Amino acid sequence: MQAAPLGEHRELHALWPIITNNKKAYAHHPETLSWKGKLKALYLRHEALVEEMGRRGYNHHTPLDPALATGKAVQDEFVDSYEKQVRILKERGYECRV
Repeated sequence: MQAAPLGEHRELHALWPIITNNKKAYAHHPETLSWKGKLKALYLRHEALVEEMGRRGYNHHTPLDPALATGKAVQDEFVDSYEKQVRILKERGYECRV
């Protein structure tokens, strides 16, 4: 689906300032909490999304500050299990390979 990387990119940019600037809005949301201490992983995910967006012909103009990319480089804490995420995607009609 064409919009998936754009939506994830938008959500990632919403999370980044909450964590890096200690913003209160959504600070206790499970998805936000799962990225605490893993800004390096969030940064790397952003870079992967930027690469995918480029492959799809989108221009990118919203870089993240790599100096803030600290902590763990791997996201190992998920709100939903991998299996549940796959089921949700299939139920929504996404035809992506998993």
